[in-house]
Amino acid sequence: MFSSPINQFRLMGFLEGLSLLVLLFIAMPLKYVVGYPEAVTYVGSLHGVLFIMYLATIAYVTFKIRWSFIWVSSAIAVAFIPFGNLVFDTKVRKHHI
Repeated sequence: MFSSPINQFRLMGFLEGLSLLVLLFIAMPLKYVVGYPEAVTYVGSLHGVLFIMYLATIAYVTFKIRWSFIWVSSAIAVAFIPFGNLVFDTKVRKHHI
């Protein structure tokens, strides 16, 4: 199922986007409202690893299917926007699958 570069990218984008949402909407409130700073430490570390893997997946897809600069820059930009990967996924699915 995830053998194509695009499907691998979509999976990695989903995981990275989900980790950002967990960091922003669960871990950070736990830190600042409940006083549990370890939540941000653990979730933030996981998110950092997933972000690096996401960037590596973008590089892999770029070389494998010759993604244009617009696709690459869009893929990187949406990683910083909550729910951005979900919106971008619909465009990737429509254009590449």
